[in-house]
Amino acid sequence: MKMTTFVCALAIAGGVTLGAQSSETTTKTKIDVKDGKDVTVTGCVEAGFPNGFVLSHVANVADKTGTLRRCFLISDDEDFSKHLGHRVTIEGKAADRHHGEVEIKSETKVDGVDKDLHSKTTTSGSDLNMPYLGVKHMKMIAASCP
Repeated sequence: MKMTTFVCALAIAGGVTLGAQSSETTTKTKIDVKDGKDVTVTGCVEAGFPNGFVLSHVANVADKTGTLRRCFLISDDEDFSKHLGHRVTIEGKAADRHHGEVEIKSETKVDGVDKDLHSKTTTSGSDLNMPYLGVKHMKMIAASCP
């Protein structure tokens, strides 16, 4: 009788342990600027929300037609965290209310699930609250910003 009670208790404890295991979920998001306007701008790299980076105090170097206040920085190659607080010149493609579109692709994987979850959103024009800047090349021009 004692052995049966011990085996039942062990089985219940094992079931609770198995039930407490969790699966791992990973999400990858890729943002691309499509059909935007080619620009060369200078500005200051700042931390953005959430987990992104923004270029502030932005001035258009190429044609000096106007000043942008801030824009989201997008790149697969640049590590913006190394340039926080630096003044930089960036060549890239800008999408704002007048030019281009922003494509956001998201892929979520859950361990133990056969199918991955994919989503794709394309935004353009008046839907863009802040311009996006797809960075092709970035060069630091000062270690601090005004």
